Amino acid sequence: MKRLFLLFIAIIFAVNAFAWGPKGHDTVAYIAEQHLSKRSLKRIQKALGGHSMVYVANWMDNASHGDEYAYTKTWHYVNVDPSEVDYASSAKEVKGDVVSAVNTIVERLKSGELSEVGERAELMMLIHLIGDMHCPMHAGYKSDRGGNGTQVKYFGKSKNLHSVWDSEIVESAHRWSYSEWQDNIDRANRKEQKRLSQGTPNEWIEETVVLARDVYEYSTTGENLSYDYVAHYAPVIEQQLLKGGLRLAKILDEIY
Repeated sequence: MKRLFLLFIAIIFAVNAFAWGPKGHDTVAYIAEQHLSKRSLKRIQKALGGHSMVYVANWMDNASHGDEYAYTKTWHYVNVDPSEVDYASSAKEVKGDVVSAVNTIVERLKSGELSEVGERAELMMLIHLIGDMHCPMHAGYKSDRGGNGTQVKYFGKSKNLHSVWDSEIVESAHRWSYSEWQDNIDRANRKEQKRLSQGTPNEWIEETVVLARDVYEYSTTGENLSYDYVAHYAPVIEQQLLKGGLRLAKILDEIY
C-alpha cells in the first residue's frame, strides 16, 4: 500500500496529456460523488485511504507511464477505423482497451477478492477510465492514432486533433473549476438522470464512436479551429462530462 501511494504522490502533479485533461476527469469524478449513495461514498473513501475521487481521478494517466502499470497503456481508448461499422465489430487491441478494461475491473471489484492495495488501484483506474471512454478522441481512428495524426490549427497554433480534445477545448468552452463545471451542468431531474445513466460500457463506447466520427468530419485537416468550433462542441463536452459522472456513480453504486 505504501509503495502504491508513494508512486501516486510522486506523479500526481505531472503534466497530463490524455483525454479531457485534469479538469475533465476531475469534473466526472466530482459529479459522480454527488450522486453516490451515502453507503457507497463511505466505502469508496475508505478504499481510497480517505481521499476523494477527485484526488485520484488523474492518477492512471501518469501511472501508465511507470513500469508497474505500463501494461495499462492501451486501456485508455478504443480505435475504430472508418472502414469498420462500430466498436462491436471492430478489430480489438490484443493488450486490452478501455471497454475490456472497465468490464474486467468492475468484475474484480464486485468479486470482493482483491487485496486492499489491489482494490485501491483498480478503483482509481475505474474512476479514470469511465471519463476516458466519454472523450470522442478516445474512440478515434487507428489509422491516425485517435486524432494524433490529424493536424489542425487551434486559434492559430498548430495542434493535432487529439491534443485539442485533451483539455484545450474544455478550457476554451468554460473557464470553470471542476466544482463550477458540476454546478452548471449537473442539473438534470431524476428522470433525465436515470435515462442518461442507462446502458453498459459496451453501449456507451458506441455513442462515443459516433461522436468521434462527427468530430473528424467537422475538423478539416489544416483548418483553423476557433470560436465557432468551440461554440459548436461546448454542448457535446457538457453532455459527455455529465454522462460520464452519472454513469460512474451508477457503476460504483452497483459495486459498493
